[in-house]
Parts: sequence; structure tokens; C-alpha cells
Amino acid sequence: QVQLAESGGGMVQPGDSLRLSCAVSGGTFENPSIGWFRQAPGKEREFVSAISWSGLSQFYAESARGRFKISVDNIKNTVILQMNSLTAEDTAVYYCAFQYFGVMELLKVDSWGQGTQVTVSS
Repeated sequence: QVQLAESGGGMVQPGDSLRLSCAVSGGTFENPSIGWFRQAPGKEREFVSAISWSGLSQFYAESARGRFKISVDNIKNTVILQMNSLTAEDTAVYYCAFQYFGVMELLKVDSWGQGTQVTVSS
């Protein structure tokens, strides 16, 4: 069973940057999708970004495109989400997600991290 451990959340001001990391351990896999979802208070969990383990395919929600950058370090088994130009609307708990096969979808995620809080406030 794959296990995910997030780090890097915190409180920042509007316009600041934040870097989230997701360490992947356990299990065996070939070319899964690793990504991030987020959930704000009172809202449903939503897709943010995903990347294939090979790094060749990347996907972004419209809200993240142009501001966020996802990358994978296959040596360290870590996926990074670099978030720039943060706004209050980015405030949420961010969850790392792992899916063995196919394009990442909320209902097809096989493993979830515990979540890390991102708060953007002045």
C-alpha cells in the first residue's frame, strides 16, 4: 500500500509563494499519477494539479494554471507543487493523491495523504 506524506503548508500573505512536497513510499508501481486536491471550509474537494510519474504529462485546474508548477523527483520519490502569486481563494487543506492508473480523478484516487493547511491572509 502506497503511503503519502505531505509537508510545506503554512500561512502566507497574498502574492507570496509556497512549496508543497509529497513523499511517496511503499507499494510497487510503474507510471501512476500523483497530484494535489484541495478542500476549503464548506466546499467540496477539488482537483488542483497532477503529474505522471514519468513527468511527461502534467495537468492543472484553471485556477492553478500559470501560477502553480508541479514536478516529480524520481530519485527522492517526491512530488513538488510550487505555488506562486497566492490569493485568499487558495486557502484550503491540500491533499496529496496517488492513482495507480489513468488520468487523475477524485473518485479514482487510490491513496490520500493526511493533508496540509495552506492559509493566505493579510
